[in-house]
Amino acid sequence: MKLYPAIDLRGGQAVRLYQGDYDQMTVYNADPAAQAREFIAAGAKYLHVV
Repeated sequence: MKLYPAIDLRGGQAVRLYQGDYDQMTVYNADPAAQAREFIAAGAKYLHVV
């Protein structure tokens, strides 16, 4: 099985929207490239960027 961690981008940040609602957004990392490096360090071979 292949797992693809996802990075959603909004305003230049890596975010998560609750049920697609922009008013219920959580910023996970202000630097999406740093978030990608964290996923890679954890063993990810692929990333899904939205």
